[in-house]
Amino acid sequence: MSNQTLALTPALYAYLAHQSLREPELLRTLREETARHPRHSMQIAPEEGQFLAFLVRLTGARRCLEIGVFTGYSSLAVALALPADGRLTALDVSEEYTAVARRYWRAAGVEDRIDLHLGQARDLLVDLVQSQAGTYDWVFIDADKISYRHYYEAALVLVRPGGLIAIDNVLWGGAVADPADVTEDTRAIRDLNAFLLGDERIDLSLVPIGDGVTLARRRGTPSG
Repeated sequence: MSNQTLALTPALYAYLAHQSLREPELLRTLREETARHPRHSMQIAPEEGQFLAFLVRLTGARRCLEIGVFTGYSSLAVALALPADGRLTALDVSEEYTAVARRYWRAAGVEDRIDLHLGQARDLLVDLVQSQAGTYDWVFIDADKISYRHYYEAALVLVRPGGLIAIDNVLWGGAVADPADVTEDTRAIRDLNAFLLGDERIDLSLVPIGDGVTLARRRGTPSG
């Protein structure tokens, strides 16, 4: 038997979803609404949303940061997984996209757990790094790919030792393994993946869920 990760055929993916996906109705409704959006491909897969929520609960995270909101599927999944005293700081550049997110946050009763900041993420992160370094338990990065390395470095400062960073789209539809693809976004993700492999500041795992999610645990706890 090969040690290679099993490829998901449409039939196998349908089985996976049927046997493991516990998608709340409001998240399903948001996903279906976003599927009609011209840029619907920016939304994460439902099993990835469930995985992110699982990680939040598993790590006991109370202070979370999301870089890139779009219509709010991932932020809603995370906010629903947070304890009552948990907070999610969400950064995005689009008032249009996040208006949809706000509507669903409100309907789910979690709007008071989410602090939305609109603007360029690079600028917003400068303020957070200066005032909140080492205070986050969990960070999710899913924004413009060219800035991924910058977002990662900021997240590594913002997350506490032992905290978790999750980075979306690290397989980029398979383009990262295609040497002929030298587009800027692909090169940015490919370069970040190569950098993370040698980054001794973190523990690392690239999980082939959705479009690929890298998990980076910041080292520095008494246990390592």
